[in-house]
Amino acid sequence: MARDPETIEREIEQARNALVATLDQLGTKANPAKLVDSAKSGLRAKLDEPKVKYPLIGGAVLIGLLLIRKLLK
Repeated sequence: MARDPETIEREIEQARNALVATLDQLGTKANPAKLVDSAKSGLRAKLDEPKVKYPLIGGAVLIGLLLIRKLLK
């Protein structure tokens, strides 16, 4: 059974619109600036946790003291 050209054109236009919407969503999700901002905020949130923050500070102080000790010898 043959379909009329107007129906085929409407279906093509609907498929094209759906494809454009999908590509726009992918472009928004894959935006490099947005990905970097998301990674930064996630890292900052992780580093603000006391379980992570204080051991890092302690390690940095220890490394600093060892460097100072080595320089003064």
